[in-house]
Amino acid sequence: MKFSITLTLERPNASTSMADVIAHTIDMAQIAEEGGFEIVWVGEHHTIEANIGSAPFLILSEIAKNTSHVRLGTACIVAPYWNPIRLAGEAAFFDLISNGRLELGIGRGAYQYEFDRMAQGIPQKVGGEHLREIVPVLEALWAGDYAHEGKHWSFPVATSVPKPLQSQVPIWIAARDADTYRWALERGYGVHSWAITRPFSEVLTYRQRFDDALAESQWAGPRPRFMTMRHTYVNETSDGWRKATDALIRKNGQFENLFLNRGGVTNGFPDNIDLNALQHSNEYSPEMLRENLILGTPDEVIGKLRQYEEAGVDNFCYFTGYGLSPADEKRSLTLFAKEVVPVFAEKSSLKKAAG
Repeated sequence: MKFSITLTLERPNASTSMADVIAHTIDMAQIAEEGGFEIVWVGEHHTIEANIGSAPFLILSEIAKNTSHVRLGTACIVAPYWNPIRLAGEAAFFDLISNGRLELGIGRGAYQYEFDRMAQGIPQKVGGEHLREIVPVLEALWAGDYAHEGKHWSFPVATSVPKPLQSQVPIWIAARDADTYRWALERGYGVHSWAITRPFSEVLTYRQRFDDALAESQWAGPRPRFMTMRHTYVNETSDGWRKATDALIRKNGQFENLFLNRGGVTNGFPDNIDLNALQHSNEYSPEMLRENLILGTPDEVIGKLRQYEEAGVDNFCYFTGYGLSPADEKRSLTLFAKEVVPVFAEKSSLKKAAG
């Protein structure tokens, strides 16, 4: 099992400098690279200070300038927000300037608040149609001249300028429902899953969907990979996990606001809605968060992650950026890289030697 990290650029309040946010993001990427992580991911979000991702390829370009070999990806591009020709060209240009390090993650999108402002107010669930249409178009544009007549986009003969450096850009699909798994694996794409704050059994459900869809597919190329993302925090004290759960509860009041479109947003800063008023409020109790997520001492975290490895997770994505201080984020990631990653790297080396 390899490791990646999703970095969230966030301003908790108006007094936080954007320059400091960018510098912290680069610091985290460098810690991840030095710590043996395979991929650094950034997302796409708009008009939200709690999750700043208005220009994902520009963010990745800044990270590329300050790293040397870690893979760099989008997790994820929101399909309905893009024109296919523009996305193909921007992604290809980044692949060139990063010396072929692009991993392209793409999904339907999540926040109805954003869809009301970026996608003419369509329901975010409709974004799956855009996802299924745009991804094959990207590959066709990278291959050469191509004309398209589709439901959401149409254009005469065009091509991507420039073309990617990689002959095959790795593509990852953000997936939850079984139909998306089947569609992705039929085409050989990797799958990026996220159980949010739900129990480990939810991860097993996604892995089973992956296995079932792969078995049903006619895909004959290299085996696609399964990635799952979880909130992560490593600390050296037995009760240090409480710092993470406190931050998560605060941040998820904003997340549910944006997802359900139930609260207000003032100058980019989302209000917190009352989680106790939600039907699934039990998902946000501190004890359940501690049990379900990757929070704890290095030994506790290693024990939890062994379940993920045994379940067949190819890449575990460390999710940060949920309201912890920059100092706490760096401390946790450094400890994870020092105490956790080597345990799984050693196991991988032993397996290769035995093979």
